Amino acid sequence: MFGIPGKQAVSITGKAATQIAKLMAKDGSEGLRIGVKKGGCAGMEYTMEYVNEINSMDEVVEIDGARVMIAPMAQMFLFGTEIDYETSLLESGFKFRNPNVVDACGCGESIKFDETIGAK
Repeated sequence: MFGIPGKQAVSITGKAATQIAKLMAKDGSEGLRIGVKKGGCAGMEYTMEYVNEINSMDEVVEIDGARVMIAPMAQMFLFGTEIDYETSLLESGFKFRNPNVVDACGCGESIKFDETIGAK
Protein backbone atom coordinates (compact mmCIF):
# COMPACT_ATOMS: atom_id res chain seq x y z
CA MET A 1 0.00 0.00 0.00
CA PHE A 2 2.64 2.54 1.00
CA GLY A 3 5.55 0.83 -0.74
CA ILE A 4 7.80 1.82 -3.54
CA PRO A 5 7.38 -0.37 -6.64
CA GLY A 6 10.14 -2.99 -6.75
CA LYS A 7 11.20 -2.41 -3.13
CA GLN A 8 10.03 -4.49 -0.18
CA ALA A 9 8.37 -2.65 2.69
CA VAL A 10 10.65 -4.28 5.28
CA SER A 11 13.82 -6.33 5.06
CA ILE A 12 14.42 -9.53 7.02
CA THR A 13 17.88 -10.75 7.96
CA GLY A 14 18.82 -14.40 7.50
CA LYS A 15 18.67 -15.04 11.26
CA ALA A 16 15.20 -13.52 11.50
CA ALA A 17 13.97 -15.45 8.45
CA THR A 18 15.22 -18.72 9.93
CA GLN A 19 13.48 -18.05 13.26
CA ILE A 20 10.21 -16.92 11.64
CA ALA A 21 10.11 -19.96 9.32
CA LYS A 22 10.85 -22.30 12.25
CA LEU A 23 8.03 -20.82 14.34
CA MET A 24 5.64 -20.84 11.36
CA ALA A 25 6.28 -24.56 10.87
CA LYS A 26 5.92 -25.32 14.58
CA ASP A 27 2.59 -23.51 14.89
CA GLY A 28 1.31 -24.28 11.38
CA SER A 29 0.67 -20.57 10.81
CA GLU A 30 0.57 -18.56 7.60
CA GLY A 31 3.11 -16.08 8.93
CA LEU A 32 4.02 -13.37 11.38
CA ARG A 33 1.88 -10.21 11.37
CA ILE A 34 3.62 -7.11 12.69
CA GLY A 35 2.04 -3.82 13.59
CA VAL A 36 2.11 -0.93 16.02
CA LYS A 37 -0.22 0.21 18.77
CA LYS A 38 -0.40 3.06 21.26
CA GLY A 39 1.30 2.26 24.53
CA GLY A 40 4.47 2.35 26.56
CA CYS A 41 6.32 5.34 27.93
CA ALA A 42 7.45 6.59 24.49
CA GLY A 43 3.97 6.38 22.98
CA MET A 44 3.93 3.36 20.61
CA GLU A 45 4.79 -0.34 20.76
CA TYR A 46 5.39 -3.01 18.14
CA THR A 47 2.93 -5.88 17.98
CA MET A 48 3.74 -9.36 16.69
CA GLU A 49 1.49 -12.38 16.31
CA TYR A 50 1.52 -15.59 14.31
CA VAL A 51 -1.69 -15.80 12.31
CA ASN A 52 -3.53 -18.43 10.30
CA GLU A 53 -5.03 -16.07 7.76
CA ILE A 54 -3.59 -13.33 5.55
CA ASN A 55 -5.64 -10.14 5.46
CA SER A 56 -6.09 -8.90 1.88
CA MET A 57 -4.92 -5.44 3.03
CA ASP A 58 -1.68 -6.74 4.59
CA GLU A 59 1.63 -5.95 2.90
CA VAL A 60 3.28 -9.38 2.55
CA VAL A 61 7.05 -9.92 2.51
CA GLU A 62 8.42 -13.43 1.92
CA ILE A 63 12.09 -14.38 2.26
CA ASP A 64 13.62 -17.87 2.58
CA GLY A 65 10.41 -19.54 3.75
CA ALA A 66 9.53 -16.75 6.19
CA ARG A 67 6.38 -14.72 5.65
CA VAL A 68 5.79 -11.38 7.36
CA MET A 69 2.54 -9.49 7.01
CA ILE A 70 2.41 -5.80 7.86
CA ALA A 71 -0.93 -4.71 9.29
CA PRO A 72 -2.56 -1.98 7.17
CA MET A 73 -2.45 0.77 9.83
CA ALA A 74 1.24 0.09 10.53
CA GLN A 75 2.57 0.15 6.97
CA MET A 76 3.51 3.84 6.93
CA PHE A 77 5.35 3.50 10.26
CA LEU A 78 7.28 0.34 9.35
CA PHE A 79 8.39 1.12 5.80
CA GLY A 80 12.18 0.73 5.58
CA THR A 81 12.49 -1.33 8.78
CA GLU A 82 15.00 -4.17 9.07
CA ILE A 83 13.85 -7.12 11.17
CA ASP A 84 16.65 -9.09 12.81
CA TYR A 85 16.87 -11.85 15.40
CA GLU A 86 19.57 -11.51 18.03
CA THR A 87 20.75 -13.93 20.69
CA SER A 88 22.84 -12.81 23.65
CA LEU A 89 23.89 -14.31 26.94
CA LEU A 90 20.75 -13.08 28.72
CA GLU A 91 18.07 -12.83 26.03
CA SER A 92 17.05 -13.52 22.49
CA GLY A 93 14.40 -11.96 20.32
CA PHE A 94 13.42 -9.97 17.29
CA LYS A 95 14.95 -6.52 16.86
CA PHE A 96 13.53 -3.76 14.69
CA ARG A 97 15.86 -1.25 13.08
CA ASN A 98 13.36 1.36 11.99
CA PRO A 99 14.47 4.61 10.32
CA ASN A 100 11.13 6.21 11.23
CA VAL A 101 11.76 6.04 15.00
CA VAL A 102 12.95 9.30 16.56
CA ASP A 103 13.03 8.21 20.21
CA ALA A 104 12.72 5.10 22.39
CA CYS A 105 12.23 4.50 26.08
CA GLY A 106 15.10 3.33 28.24
CA CYS A 107 13.88 -0.26 28.39
CA GLY A 108 13.58 -0.40 24.59
CA GLU A 109 9.99 -1.65 24.64
CA SER A 110 8.28 1.46 23.31
CA ILE A 111 9.08 3.92 20.55
CA LYS A 112 8.17 7.33 19.20
CA PHE A 113 7.76 7.99 15.49
CA ASP A 114 8.47 11.12 13.49
CA GLU A 115 5.26 13.12 13.92
CA THR A 116 5.16 14.03 10.23
CA ILE A 117 4.50 10.38 9.27
CA GLY A 118 0.88 10.02 8.29
CA ALA A 119 0.22 13.75 8.62
CA LYS A 120 -0.06 14.24 4.87
